[in-house]
Amino acid sequence: MVRTNRSTVGGFFLAGRSMVWWPIGASLFASNIGSGHFVGIAGTAAAAGIAIGGFEWNALIVVIILGWLFVPIYIKAGVVTMPEYLKKRFGGQRIRIYLSVLSLFLYVFTKISADMFSGAIFIQQALGLNIYVAVIALLAITALYTVTGGLAAVIYTDTLQTIIMIVGSFILMGFAFNEVGGYENFQDRYMTAIPSITGNISAECYQPRPDSFHLFRDPITGDLPWPGLVFGLTIQATWYWCTDQVIVQRCLSAKNLSHVKAGCILCGYLKLLPMFLMVFPGMISRILYSDVVACVDPTECQKYCGANVGCTNIAYPKLVVDLMPNGLRGLMLSVMLASLMSSLTSIFNSASTLFTMDIYTKVRPRAKERELMIAGRVFIVILIGISIAWIPVVQSAQSGQLFDYIQSITSYLTPPVAAVFLLGVFCKRINEPGAFYGLTIGLVIGLSRMITEFVYGTGSCVNPSNCPAIICGVHYLYFGMILFLVSCIIILGISLITKPIDDKHLYRLCWTLRNRTEERVDIEPDDWVEDDNEMDVEEPEEEPGFCKKAIMCFCGLEQKKAPKLTPEEEAELKKQLTDTTEKPLWRNVVNANAIILLCVAVFFHGYFG
Repeated sequence: MVRTNRSTVGGFFLAGRSMVWWPIGASLFASNIGSGHFVGIAGTAAAAGIAIGGFEWNALIVVIILGWLFVPIYIKAGVVTMPEYLKKRFGGQRIRIYLSVLSLFLYVFTKISADMFSGAIFIQQALGLNIYVAVIALLAITALYTVTGGLAAVIYTDTLQTIIMIVGSFILMGFAFNEVGGYENFQDRYMTAIPSITGNISAECYQPRPDSFHLFRDPITGDLPWPGLVFGLTIQATWYWCTDQVIVQRCLSAKNLSHVKAGCILCGYLKLLPMFLMVFPGMISRILYSDVVACVDPTECQKYCGANVGCTNIAYPKLVVDLMPNGLRGLMLSVMLASLMSSLTSIFNSASTLFTMDIYTKVRPRAKERELMIAGRVFIVILIGISIAWIPVVQSAQSGQLFDYIQSITSYLTPPVAAVFLLGVFCKRINEPGAFYGLTIGLVIGLSRMITEFVYGTGSCVNPSNCPAIICGVHYLYFGMILFLVSCIIILGISLITKPIDDKHLYRLCWTLRNRTEERVDIEPDDWVEDDNEMDVEEPEEEPGFCKKAIMCFCGLEQKKAPKLTPEEEAELKKQLTDTTEKPLWRNVVNANAIILLCVAVFFHGYFG
C-alpha cells in the first residue's frame, strides 16, 4: 500500500497501475457481490426459483467484452474516469457532467440504499441490534480505510473479504443441502413448500412456479422472460461491467493488458458461484421455513418481518441464524458485514474519484494536487452523511424483492448510457450533439416509467398495482431493450445530420483508430492543469506542527514534494500508463482461457435452461 504513492492522483485513484491479475479478479467479484446480493438473490430465488441465477451467469460473457474490447480503448485513451473518456471522445462539458451526476444518483438510489437495507435486515435477524447504531458503525470503519488508503487499500481488502465470503457461503450451502437431503430431495420438496396460513388468497400467489427449475422462461407469461434475460440483461450488464466507474477503475489499475484479461477471466469463474452459494440456499430456506419465508397473508408477513408484501428477503439471514452452529454463525455474520463493507468501500472510492476529477475541477480548474486529494476525501464524508439520512427511506421501501427493485431502476436509467459508450467506442461517426440528445431523451423516457411506477406502486400478487398497463405492463427487461434501441436511433440519427468529428481528435479513442500513433489533438484542453510555476520558486517551508503532520499522514498528503520530472521522463511515464502491449505467450494463454470460459457459460446455460 505504501509503494503505490497515495499522495498522487494516479496513486490514490488507480493504485499506481501496479496491480496483478488475481487481486483484480477478486476485487471485481467482491465489488459486484455485496450483501444486497446475498439478501436480494436468495430472496428472489425463494420466491421464484433459479432464473435469478441467470443474472449472474450473464456476466461470464460480458466480462470478456470488458477485457478484450473496452479496457484496451480506455488504457490507450489515458483516462482515469468514464466521464473523462466521454469528454475526450466527444468534447463539451455537458455529457461528462450528465454522466457524473447520474452515476452519483445511481450510487445513492441503487447501490448504497440496497446495501444499507440488506445489511440492516441481516443485522436485525442475527443480533436484534438497533439498525442505525450498526449501520453507522459499519460506515465509520468503511470510511476510515477508504479515506486513509485509496484504491490499493480497497483492492487488497476486497481480496481478503472475497476469500471469507466464498468459504463461509460454501459451508452454509453444505449445511443447507444436508438439511434437505441432497439435490434430488431439494427439487421435490421445493415444489411443495407452501405456507400453512393462506386465507382466501389465490393459489398462484403462494405455490412455487411450475418453471422454478428453468433459467429460460416463457417470453409472455414468465416472471423473467428469456428474451429479456438474454438481450435486455446484456444491455444492463454492458453498462455495469464495461462503463461503470467502480468496475473499470479496477481494470485500469492493472500492470498490463494481460493482467486485465486474466482478472476478468477469474471474475467470470467466480460469477459461476452465486447460483450455488445464494440461489439454492435461498430456495432451501423456503423449504425449511415455509410459513415465514413464503408467507402470503399480509398480517402474518407483518408479524414475521415488518413488511406486508412478503418476507422472501429474509431467506438467507434466516438460514444463517437458524441453521449454523455458534462459531460458524459468527463467521457468516462477518462474511455479510465484509461484503457490505466491500461494496461500500468500492462505491465511496469511485464516487470520490468522479466528484474530484469531473465536478470539482469545473469549480476549481487550477486546483493543485493536494487540494484535489482533500476534496475527494471530504466528499466521501458528505456521501456517508447522505447515506445515513437515506436509511429510513430504504427501510420503508420494502416492496417485494430487493433484487428486482435494483434491476428495474437500472433498466430505466442506464440503457442510454450503454448506447452512448457502445456507439462511441465502435462507431467514429457519432458526435457530441447525437450523444447528448440520445442521453437526454432516453433519460426522460426512463424517468417517466420510473416515476409512474413509484406513484402507483409496484404492488404484490395479493394486492396488484393499478398502474396503467400501457406503462407498467411492459416487463422492465423489455423496457430496457426498447429504451436502448430508441437511444441508438436518436444518437445515430442526430449524429448523421450534424458535423462529424475529425479523425485527429479521435486517435486511440475508438476501435478503428486504436493503433494510430500520431499525437491526438484534444477537442478541449484538460480542466485540471498542474501549476508548474510554483515548483520553480523555492519557498522556505516551516516545519508543521504535530497535529498537522498527523492529519497529513492520515490523508496520504505527505509533506515532501514529488521530484520534478523532465519532459522526457513525463513522456515515458505517459507512455507506460497508456501501454497495451502484451507478451505473445501470455496473450495466447488468456485468449485460450477466454474461449474455455465462454464454453463453460454455454454449458451451464444449457444444463439449467
